[in-house]
Amino acid sequence: MEKILVLDFGGQYNQLIARRVRDNGVYAEILPYTVSLETIKKKNYKGIIFTGGPNSVFEMSSPHYTKKILEIGVPVLGICYGCQLVAWMAGGTVETPVTGEYGKIELTAEKSVLFKDIPEKSIVWMSHTDRIAKLPKGFEVIASTEDCPCAAMQDSEKNIFAVQFHPEVTHSEYGKAVLHNFLYEICQCSGDWQMDNFIEATVRKLKEQIGSKNVILGLSGGVDSSVAAALLSKAVGRQLTCVFVDQGLMRKDEGDFVEQTFTSLFDMNFVRVNCAAQFLEKLKGITDPEQKRKIIGTEFFNVFWNEIRKQQDKGYFAQGTIYPDCIESGKGDADVIKTHHNRVNLPEDVEFLGVIEPLADLFKDEVRSVGEKLGIPKELVWRQPFPGPGLGVRIIGEITAEKISILQEADWVLRDEMAKNGYEKNLSQFFCVLPGVKTVGVMGDHRTYENLVAIRAVTTDDFMTADWARIPFDILAKVSNRITNEVKGVNRVVYDITSKPPGTVEWE
Repeated sequence: MEKILVLDFGGQYNQLIARRVRDNGVYAEILPYTVSLETIKKKNYKGIIFTGGPNSVFEMSSPHYTKKILEIGVPVLGICYGCQLVAWMAGGTVETPVTGEYGKIELTAEKSVLFKDIPEKSIVWMSHTDRIAKLPKGFEVIASTEDCPCAAMQDSEKNIFAVQFHPEVTHSEYGKAVLHNFLYEICQCSGDWQMDNFIEATVRKLKEQIGSKNVILGLSGGVDSSVAAALLSKAVGRQLTCVFVDQGLMRKDEGDFVEQTFTSLFDMNFVRVNCAAQFLEKLKGITDPEQKRKIIGTEFFNVFWNEIRKQQDKGYFAQGTIYPDCIESGKGDADVIKTHHNRVNLPEDVEFLGVIEPLADLFKDEVRSVGEKLGIPKELVWRQPFPGPGLGVRIIGEITAEKISILQEADWVLRDEMAKNGYEKNLSQFFCVLPGVKTVGVMGDHRTYENLVAIRAVTTDDFMTADWARIPFDILAKVSNRITNEVKGVNRVVYDITSKPPGTVEWE
């Protein structure tokens, strides 16, 4: 399989670059800038992309790399900080001008294979303080802006290219074309990264690895664990046991839906553990959000592993780990891998033959693509992000059975209405929150003092930032009317119009 290396120098868009490469049918993997040159050489990459980063290349504390990487004969594309790093490594000069460039800027491109079939004038996304002041020997300018004389450069003989703008973001008008040209015109890729190939190869590999042994998977009902379960079911059938812990904090009827889906569509052993009362008892009187999270997480861990201990032949343990869970960061100590809820710590007294992570090479959008091809229902494949503690962090204050019921019903009304009017496709995430506030109301000529429900809905590309969704007033009015009429214990509905930042998507 052809591979492109995304060498991470601490840029916020490192994952986005890799995803854009994969969108072009070429596999990309991310490694921190601390990886050795020998390791890079052994992997036979078709090309290397240097990411952006927040530092200045002329500061010795900034992330650097040996200039020998420019001599190994592999095409290189530097982006933003990576552009300046190429110049610095090759003997050029980088400076901090009076003015930087931020946001949408008009780019003037020269004739170059990197800008093949791209207009001379286009809009790109800039975000830089420093810039190239003097080109390295052998390089020529291939693009400029009003304030940046060298917005892109190339050494065509060595196939080294660098751009000051960000082609990976949607704000760069022809950014996809720039990356496509680098991959296919410069790196000579053929595009062999396809989801059908992935499924076939992964199923074959799983069969070989597992053999006649059993596999246990913790199934949350989320996208990642669901697709992992479907892949394993396709590979080994009833050798797979999925353990589904229903702690009573899921959305309305969601537990039943998960069970029905996996018992009717896939060949596996499905174990459902209903423990809502147990969780409520542990959470009684607890109001601090962090304490609630810890209790829910700890209790989930205990319930899950107590169920696993009942299994006679444990075989392998499978997780829904995806690629972003595994990426080492280039921002600091690159030996520390980012922890994530998909990666579970195994108790010392439970032994397995090994851990299987069939989705560890995929980004979320690729996981969804695999899920669709495996026949998982749309409701699961395109399930919106849902917090690990479930509705526990959407109920402010103490969690009770009554509050869970109210929130489940209100949230169901919101989802039902969005599905009916087709507006859900315009939203990245939407849900209801029970803030723990009661307000005065009038219902049927009687004074009421009931719960307030808040609606949260956002649009975003990556959830690093998010804007509150401009849902039409008539839709909000219908939702509010239905919630106050259909959900017992609610007499007021409000809409959250806070973006991220300063707020977060979730309330707790």
